[in-house]
Amino acid sequence: MQVLTNSHFPVAIIGGGQAGLSISYCLKQRGIDHIIFEQNKIAHSWRSKRWDSFCLVTPNWQCMLPGYPYPGNDPNGFMQRDDIVRYIEDYASTFKPLIKEGVTVSKVRKPENVFEIDTSIGHYVADQVVVATGGYHTARIPRMAERLPASITQLHSSEYKNPESLPEGGVLVVGTGQSGCQIAEDLHLAGKQVHLCVGGAPRAPRTYRGKDVVDWLDQMGYYDMSIDDHPQKESVRAKANHYVTGRDGGREIDLRRFALEGMRLYGKLKHIQGEQLEFKDDLKHNLDQADAVAESIKATIDAFIEKNQLDAPIDSPYQTVWQPETSLLSLDLETANISTVIWSTGYHTDFSWIEIPVFDGKGYPGHERGVTPAQGLYFLGLPWLYTWGSGRFSGIARDANYLADCIALKNRVLPRQLSRNVNEVALGS
Repeated sequence: MQVLTNSHFPVAIIGGGQAGLSISYCLKQRGIDHIIFEQNKIAHSWRSKRWDSFCLVTPNWQCMLPGYPYPGNDPNGFMQRDDIVRYIEDYASTFKPLIKEGVTVSKVRKPENVFEIDTSIGHYVADQVVVATGGYHTARIPRMAERLPASITQLHSSEYKNPESLPEGGVLVVGTGQSGCQIAEDLHLAGKQVHLCVGGAPRAPRTYRGKDVVDWLDQMGYYDMSIDDHPQKESVRAKANHYVTGRDGGREIDLRRFALEGMRLYGKLKHIQGEQLEFKDDLKHNLDQADAVAESIKATIDAFIEKNQLDAPIDSPYQTVWQPETSLLSLDLETANISTVIWSTGYHTDFSWIEIPVFDGKGYPGHERGVTPAQGLYFLGLPWLYTWGSGRFSGIARDANYLADCIALKNRVLPRQLSRNVNEVALGS
C-alpha cells in the first residue's frame, strides 16, 4: 500500500474493478495523476459474487482492457471465474495504479470548484471524479420473499456458490436472466430437483452457420453501434441480457430441453402465502418469446450473409422439443420438498452517496457518453453507457479512452482558469 503525502488529486476514481482500472491506465498514459478508491479488493465482484462454475458468456478474444488484450492461448474459449480474477489482477500489475483498497467512499459533493470526497480513511479533494462502480450495487429481492417460511433457505444469485452448499431438497430459482438460467443448469447437472420461474428474458443461439454468434455480431458491427443509433434508444439499458452459456466450451441454454430432462418450469412468480406459491399463466408465452428473439438473431445473420454473399453452412431449423401441456399455476413447497429459493432478480443501483444533482427520478445519472452536466464528474462501466460493451470487457477501452481525453482537456484548461482568476483578484477587478 502506497503512503499518500497529500489529499488533493487532479482525478479521483471511485471503484477498482475493470472500469476503474481501465480509466486509470488511460490517465497514466496521458500523464495525469490520480487515485483509485476501492471498497473491497481489485476484482471483488468477480471473486466474491460469482458461483464456482461461473464463466464468461462471451469469447475470451472480447476481453480487451486498454493496453491489455486477452493474453491466453484460448481466444475462442470462455474464461472461468478464477481466470477472470487473475486477468484483472495481472492487468493491474502491468501499470501499478495508486489504489487504496478496503476504503469506502461515503460522500461526494461539489460545493464550489472542486470535489469533496469523504472516505473511511479521511477527507480528499479532487479536481475531477470518475465514478466506476458499475450499475449492480444492492441485491434486488422482492418484498414477497418475506412471506416464505423461516425454514426455507433464501439466497440472492450473488450469494450462490455451488449445489453442495445448499440444504438437501429441491431448489426454486426465480428469474431467467443469465444468472438464473446458468444457476438452474448448474443445479440440474448436479442432480438437484430444480423448479424454475421463467420470466421475460430473451435467449440467444450460441453458434449459427459455422460461427459463434458473437463472431457474427462483431462482423456485422453490432458492438460498434452506439445507444443513439440503437432502435430502442435509452430503454435498452433496462432490458434483460440474453441467456446463453460459455460452460464446457459454450452452448445454448434451452429451457425446453431442461423440462424434458425433469426440470419443472412455471410462469412468473405472482404470490406467496406461507408454503403456497402462485404463478402467472405466462410460461408458454415467455418460452415462445425467448425463442422468437433467438430466431430473429438468426434471421439477421442470414440477411447479412446473403447481402454480402458469404460462404457459410446452412443450419437445420430450430425444433421445439417440449411444450407445456397444462399451466402449473400453484406449488406447495412442502409437497415439492423445496428447501431453497434462489432469487435471480437483479440489482438496484445506489448512487445516494453522490450529493450532486445529476440524477433522474430513478436514480440514474444523466450523462452523454459518461460525461455529466456537473463539470468534471464522469461515469464509467454502466451497461450501455455508450455501446453494448460499455459494461463489459469488450467495450470498456473505447469509453475509458474517450473519458480520459475529456479529462485531459479539462486538466489542461484548469491551470489557465486558475491563473486568470488569481490575476483578476490581484488586480482588484
